[in-house]
Amino acid sequence: MTVVATQGLGATVGVQVVGVDRDRLLQDDALPAFVLETLEAHGVLVFRDLHVDDATQVAFSKRLGRVEVFGKGENPEIFRITLDPAKNPMAAYLRGTFDWHIDGCTDDVPIMATILSAHAVAESGGETEFASTYTAFDDLSDEEKQRCLSLRVVHSFEAAQRMINDDPSPEELALWRRRPSKEHPLAWTHVSGRRSLVLGATTSHVAGMDVDEGRALLADLLARATAPERVYRHEWAVGDLVIWDNRGVLHRACPYDPTSARDMHRTTLHGEEPIQ
Repeated sequence: MTVVATQGLGATVGVQVVGVDRDRLLQDDALPAFVLETLEAHGVLVFRDLHVDDATQVAFSKRLGRVEVFGKGENPEIFRITLDPAKNPMAAYLRGTFDWHIDGCTDDVPIMATILSAHAVAESGGETEFASTYTAFDDLSDEEKQRCLSLRVVHSFEAAQRMINDDPSPEELALWRRRPSKEHPLAWTHVSGRRSLVLGATTSHVAGMDVDEGRALLADLLARATAPERVYRHEWAVGDLVIWDNRGVLHRACPYDPTSARDMHRTTLHGEEPIQ
């Protein structure tokens, strides 16, 4: 196998993978192990100018692990990220992706990683930003680390939706609350031994702490984790493919015109590691 080269992107997260084309995605026997190892080390992998179709994206994703299924049809593993309700009936809820979050924090086991390919991009906005939650934990003082390891946080779909709609109708509120909340440690101790903070839009409150005090703590940790010098902002071009490690990376989309043609196709790798 030809050696795969990478180029650093952000100061604490992200590398660009160089010299990989569509054929290598599907045929290079050593590439899946390289991708998973590099993802663990750097959190975000960027492949420029790949222009993969859905079948190729699904096939490549399956080389990395078990792929989630979202619907029916020829490629049911593909979930379209668009604000056009004609293309995605859940478009209204995707406005919640404009806030920092980790996918699956209201589940027992979050997804492992996301693979996103750009089929159409916004004329303005629509970039995706990333920040390492491993670095966020590592840079805490020893006292702060011990405190975070002792705390548990309640996550809910309602908390995330209230960030974009703070005056829901009774029907909306009932719909949000159909998804049960989950309580997780604030600091995730991974199977690898690494630790990361579990933060973002789904955080409702710190269990057993005054609500305002707990939310102030979470807001401070999130602000520090996502300080500009810690963030990699990906400016999309049609044909880009980006993979990020959902276990150790916060992400958010930058706002864009809801009438934009922006159309991203997502596959997700099934998670096997509970937050503990």
